[in-house]
Amino acid sequence: MERKQATNMEVKKNNRNRVFRYICKHKMVSNPDISYALKMSLPTVTQLTKELLEKGFIEENGELQSTGGRRAKALSAAVNVRQAVGIDITKNHISFVLTNLTGEILNHARIFLPYKHEESYYCMVDRELEIFLDESGAEREKILGIGISFPGIINLDKKRITYSHVLGIQKIPFDAVDSYFSYPCYFMNDANAGAYAEAIGSDKTKRFFYLSLSNTVGGAVWDHHGLIQGKNFRCGEAGHMTMIPDGKLCYCGKKGCLDAYCSALLLSDMAEGKLEKFFELLKEQDQKAVDIWNTYTDFLAVALNNIRMLLDCDVILGGYVGNYIEPYLPKLWNKVSNRNTFMEEQQFVKSCRYKTGAAALGAALAVIENFVEQV
Repeated sequence: MERKQATNMEVKKNNRNRVFRYICKHKMVSNPDISYALKMSLPTVTQLTKELLEKGFIEENGELQSTGGRRAKALSAAVNVRQAVGIDITKNHISFVLTNLTGEILNHARIFLPYKHEESYYCMVDRELEIFLDESGAEREKILGIGISFPGIINLDKKRITYSHVLGIQKIPFDAVDSYFSYPCYFMNDANAGAYAEAIGSDKTKRFFYLSLSNTVGGAVWDHHGLIQGKNFRCGEAGHMTMIPDGKLCYCGKKGCLDAYCSALLLSDMAEGKLEKFFELLKEQDQKAVDIWNTYTDFLAVALNNIRMLLDCDVILGGYVGNYIEPYLPKLWNKVSNRNTFMEEQQFVKSCRYKTGAAALGAALAVIENFVEQV
């Protein structure tokens, strides 16, 4: 009897969750709309939306236009009743994102702050966070928590940052970081966070590989409803797959890694350290920029074809370079296609949806998802 009761409660919770997600996605709906779309009885939907109204998670907004008969009440999500913060920590910068229950970016900021695993650094991040929240007009009681994105291996089982070559750290327990903040903290690898941002709220792609082309190269695998983490939480580490045996030295100390050939630094270093300026030069057909880009995309095409051969899924290009790559996709696709063994019916290489603060947003969305699952 107890098990049956628990099962009924689980079913009800699952249905309530589905209803809430549907309302969040479609913005303005009615109980009959939900009943038809989710194939639930109208009395069941009515009871679930009543509970959501009582909890303050949805709101009534007048009535929808009648299609004959009594007008249905218009329901929408109280999208800002809860919010989350994302923090993306890199070697020299931190990015902040504030988002709500629908994943809308309410504010974004990026500041220069070189990383140090020291108390002074984390205290400074906390101060900058509070300044960011003040500037965002955020009500602290609505903040669910902070998603923190790190460029390193995040071991969720052992609850620690296993290591990060970029930041020069290893075996850092989560509580050595979250103790400096006033909100619950959730940790993610930066490429995983970028993939999370791309996946949540999108119904176009069920499986994809996210290739993050920033100052370091990372990757993540998304399969239907979640990230594939791998045995040691290293799944998707494309930046350290060998492109050229005994090739160029990578920052990790090994030779020939993809990172040594497709880091964004290879582009920005010829443009006074500014990636935006590199792409301006490329647009102007500056010969040096064109030559560097051609070499860069030659190696990138090899990597993209290899990923396709292994996983047979779309590849989304994100990170710093992914923000600029869309106009150059046709030529890149030609290079990939020329290497591909199969006659692909459609292009599988795509640019990212989020051009700003993707890793910070993805980390924040993980906090939101954790909350929504409990609604």
